[in-house]
Amino acid sequence: MRYSEVIFTIKKGEEWQKDLLIQDLATLGFDSFEDREIGFAAYIPEAQFDEGALNSLLFNQSPDFVVDYSYREIKQENWNAVWESNFQPIVIDEHVYVRASFHPAAPEYPLEIVIDPKMAFGTGHHQTTSMMMRLMLGLDFKGESVLDMGCGTGILSILAAKMGAKAVLAIDHDPVCQASTQENILLNKVKAIQTLCGSIDLIDGKKFGIILANINRNILLDQLPAYARSLHPGGHLLMSGFYEGEDLKMIVDQATEFGLAVEKTLIDLKWTAVKMRNVK
Repeated sequence: MRYSEVIFTIKKGEEWQKDLLIQDLATLGFDSFEDREIGFAAYIPEAQFDEGALNSLLFNQSPDFVVDYSYREIKQENWNAVWESNFQPIVIDEHVYVRASFHPAAPEYPLEIVIDPKMAFGTGHHQTTSMMMRLMLGLDFKGESVLDMGCGTGILSILAAKMGAKAVLAIDHDPVCQASTQENILLNKVKAIQTLCGSIDLIDGKKFGIILANINRNILLDQLPAYARSLHPGGHLLMSGFYEGEDLKMIVDQATEFGLAVEKTLIDLKWTAVKMRNVK
């Protein structure tokens, strides 16, 4: 998959206005953001980039918020250079060390994950991924059947396997993400992970003790009924990819209708992750 990189230069405005713009961009399909000195970069699959929708969004911004943009396509052969230049190892709650294959190991941490993302997103650096990992560390995965919906690089699947899950189903609609997950499974020498390319219909008739879904608000709302049907009584659903406030309220309201109760919420720069339990 090719991505488009859009650089937003903020000429006038407040930080909260930038945050609201990022939230709106997420609804257009932008799935990763990177702060820059006078603005930020946003990334979207090339096939989803709609310049007309973007121009309409910017036209409707407040007059006291002035922003320009430029964009370019990131060719697949250039992507490695982009992420290698920015990817530094990270530590999640002093427990999980995430690095690329060209970084040295750190055996002092209980768990280590090696991720070479290639053209897939998901290295643990984005707030949504790191919060999902933090929520996962609070659960017992031993012997569990796990679904990782929208697996990206497979980082959450790999963590689930390293925490003792007996079976992990990693699904993504993008074949590049499936291939990336398979490569990272080999790098981490983990078993019990099955990868599939497709959508939510692939879980029909399956049951899981833990479901992981780090996608975006609209897809989560659309797929919540399927998650609820596929979750064992007492099982846990962990979700991220949306913002606090109205996004969180919409998701919690719908989840409640399906017998899911909120147990924990994390917020980082307005990005939100939530842990829910099936109380039916």
